[in-house]
Amino acid sequence: MQITEAIAAFSSHLKYELRYAANTVRAYTDDLTQMATYLHQQLDVQELASITPGILRTWLASHKDDGLMARSLNRKMSAIKSFAKFLLRQQYITTNFSSTLSAQKAGRRLPHFVSEADMEKLREPDAFGTDWLGQTARLAIALFYQTGIRLSELISLKEQHIDALAQTIKVLGKGGKERIIPCSTALIQALQHYSTAKRAQFEEVNAEVLLVGATGKKLYPKMVYNFVRRHLDGITTISKRSPHVLRHTFATHLLNQGAELQAVKELLGHSSLAATQVYTHNTIERLKAVHAQAHPKA
Repeated sequence: MQITEAIAAFSSHLKYELRYAANTVRAYTDDLTQMATYLHQQLDVQELASITPGILRTWLASHKDDGLMARSLNRKMSAIKSFAKFLLRQQYITTNFSSTLSAQKAGRRLPHFVSEADMEKLREPDAFGTDWLGQTARLAIALFYQTGIRLSELISLKEQHIDALAQTIKVLGKGGKERIIPCSTALIQALQHYSTAKRAQFEEVNAEVLLVGATGKKLYPKMVYNFVRRHLDGITTISKRSPHVLRHTFATHLLNQGAELQAVKELLGHSSLAATQVYTHNTIERLKAVHAQAHPKA
């Protein structure tokens, strides 16, 4: 069986049977396609039966030589291992060619986040302007910061997902899992005002979509990334300025204010507590700084 055919079958399995998020499917498929291209062009390997652990280590080593970090190498290795397990279950191969691959040791990387003082700057009346994209950017950033939702979840929000009476929003997360997130009265009112203004702004409105761009069409990821980065550029000096940084900021600020880790896990939609615990390190670093500054024996 051709490697490219097997990758296509694996991608369909992730998408339609396991119902992985689109970004996850794309990442796995891209990594495996890169592998297939390398094996074909550099080693003249196109058949599944010709893949060996040594060949795979050669491909991974080429990325390491190019300076790829351990975290990214491990992601590619994870894609290979999942791919091999799928092939074994489908009986496309008889030997697991990934069994001897070992993960690279990666240093712990703390999430970037924006300080509370800097986030307050975005509440100033002239922070976003008065045009439609400015209004959309203001609301999108408020949703990221006040609910911790992901970029894909924001774009998929529908008007019907807003429960004004209960003051919650329903979010469709990874793997199609739903979660309910509480919102402040002010945020609910802003969402309602935006929906009303949208109907006045555009002749044809798709009520299925909550946030729209300057032409009335559904937002796309690059647009949201660009306006989030532009507005964060004006308030913070941290190196990473993306929608996901606002998700990190949401979690960090909650924990700084004494929120329980389990509650933050549920709000973020994490499947395990281990994924949420990384934010406690930011909190500990803050406590260390306070201790060093304030304690007479520090």
